[in-house]
Amino acid sequence: MEKIDEEKQEQSFLEHLEVLRWHLIRSSAAVLLFTVLAFLFPEILFDKIIFAAKDPSFATYRFFCWMSETLHFGEALCINEMPFELMNINMSGQFSTHIVSSVVAGFVLAFPYIFWEIWRFVKPALHNSEKKYSRGVVFYTSLLFTMGVLFGYYAVAPLSVQFLGNYQVSSEVVNQINLNSYISTVTTVCLANGIVFLLPVLIYFLSKLGLITPAFLRQYRRHALVILMILAAVITPPDIMSLILVTFPLMLLYEVSIKVSARFQDEE
Repeated sequence: MEKIDEEKQEQSFLEHLEVLRWHLIRSSAAVLLFTVLAFLFPEILFDKIIFAAKDPSFATYRFFCWMSETLHFGEALCINEMPFELMNINMSGQFSTHIVSSVVAGFVLAFPYIFWEIWRFVKPALHNSEKKYSRGVVFYTSLLFTMGVLFGYYAVAPLSVQFLGNYQVSSEVVNQINLNSYISTVTTVCLANGIVFLLPVLIYFLSKLGLITPAFLRQYRRHALVILMILAAVITPPDIMSLILVTFPLMLLYEVSIKVSARFQDEE
């Protein structure tokens, strides 16, 4: 009898692995599809999106210029030029950069579907009450990730590019930025912000597991501020403006996470 039960458990485990495999295959197929689309349209991927942050007419720079004129600062905050050039020093540099950038774009575009596939795998293991309280998790997770990516793209990345690209220790040194360095900065900032914006979702699941409580989050709020500042310093380029820009929404998300944890506790 015990042998039969073991065989059933083993079969069930193998069946779960098979189901997981197909979820991963479909997720990978979605990433591949969007990767191919991004690869086929380099003018949009690079000229319109990635390299837009080095164009003085970028939306963020226009906003700062408008704000400067509105506050009667003249053109103090206006950015009229980007005195640096992008260069490639490797034979296969542009091709490999094209592939990596396309994969990153494919992952960002496919993220909602990837999380939906993960949720489809996890959902059958939940109780009915847990499914009820988890409604909309795919939508909110995708929304937070998208907000994080857009925040990184429109707020952190352009200011980092403008500050670091124009920074000079001497007029004798000309900035010629390596292509891979520039793209790595932009894509890393966008992806990192997309991931850290998922903090409320992480807190929600930790609360469900009983590992986090709203009282704990309130008690260690000051400690969290230090940790979030360190996290912001890790995921942003080394300039104070980017650090502040990322730390502020992270603290806001931390406060939202406390509300999320408290709501879950009330539901119980």
